[in-house]
Amino acid sequence: MQVRKLAVPDAFEFTPRSFPDSRGLFVAPFQEAALIEATGHPMRLAQTNHSVSRRGAIRGLHFADTPPGQAKYVYCPRGALIDVVVDLRVGSPTFGTFDAARLDSTDFRAVYIAEGIGHAFVALEEDTVMAYLCSTPYNPAAEHAVNPLDPMLGIPWESYLDGAEPILSDKDRNAPSLAEAIASDLLPKYEACQAHYASLRSVLV
Repeated sequence: MQVRKLAVPDAFEFTPRSFPDSRGLFVAPFQEAALIEATGHPMRLAQTNHSVSRRGAIRGLHFADTPPGQAKYVYCPRGALIDVVVDLRVGSPTFGTFDAARLDSTDFRAVYIAEGIGHAFVALEEDTVMAYLCSTPYNPAAEHAVNPLDPMLGIPWESYLDGAEPILSDKDRNAPSLAEAIASDLLPKYEACQAHYASLRSVLV
């Protein structure tokens, strides 16, 4: 398993080995040992999610109150997408920084997103599937969004879309801008996130 640190600290890209043969292919997109080596802690698995998206669909930019927050480990078992992470942790040295990774059903790369980091993606093909491993159950009262099209974020969705029209849910399209989220004290605090990560690492001590 190859691991790459993303530009947003506490987010990582994982590239597993694939084993094709006459029957097809075998691959293990999630490997706990590689995750622990990268993050310094295990990931509790509380829920798995599965989404199917049309080409041009943008899901996100989502995050949860931290603690406890919700860490995600995501990969694309069908189709292709651009996965985007944004540092939304107020007080972080890299606040506002984003990075992106292509996830598809050719290389089966995966991305780990720590609690407090914003997450979004855009589907590049019809019927693109995203598989999510989540550290906490769905809690609508604690989950929030920032409008992914907010120019202040600087995410180049047009280059990812390659002429396709963006498709957003009403919730995401009407989500507050980054400036509005800052003003309303909606975003996670960097210090609280770091304390939460330290508590996770203490499990291995």
